[in-house]
Amino acid sequence: MSIRPLVILPDTRLRQISDPIVRVDARVRAIVEDMFETMYDAPGIGLAAIQVGIPERIVTVDVGSREAQDEDGDEDAEREKHPLALINPEIIAASQELSVYSEGCLSIPEYYADVERPARVKVRYMDLNGETQEIDADGLLATCVQHEIDHLNGVLFIDHISKLKRDRVITKFTKLAKKERIGD
Repeated sequence: MSIRPLVILPDTRLRQISDPIVRVDARVRAIVEDMFETMYDAPGIGLAAIQVGIPERIVTVDVGSREAQDEDGDEDAEREKHPLALINPEIIAASQELSVYSEGCLSIPEYYADVERPARVKVRYMDLNGETQEIDADGLLATCVQHEIDHLNGVLFIDHISKLKRDRVITKFTKLAKKERIGD
């Protein structure tokens, strides 16, 4: 297992549509292990393979680490892990009811915005044994899964906010990337 470098906005790979996985094998399981290690290290609650430069339909999620905060919201509370790997995930049903969460993204560090999405979704995916599974997700899990599936389709959470705010974020990260290149 290893921590992989994150792909950061404005990297154009984040707009790439990821390819489906044909067979879940040792290579795919190794990618999933690296993704979990990278996600926990960041720390984050979800990661799409494209965020570590792999244009394949693989998602890792663990909202349990977020929900494990103590009653005072202490970030250092003991975190219980509930890892979920989704291969070729697809939303097969979504509620009409919507919910709003303040979303962030490991590929757009330190930027958060309220995003409205369906409150509940049903997702079909393959597990690490190559078996087809379905889950009903609501709350934070529903938001996280939708956010990560968007990544597989080249969509970022900032695409769900106003054009003015999105343009400001893109401009900010483009300037930061230029400064880093000049500083190298």
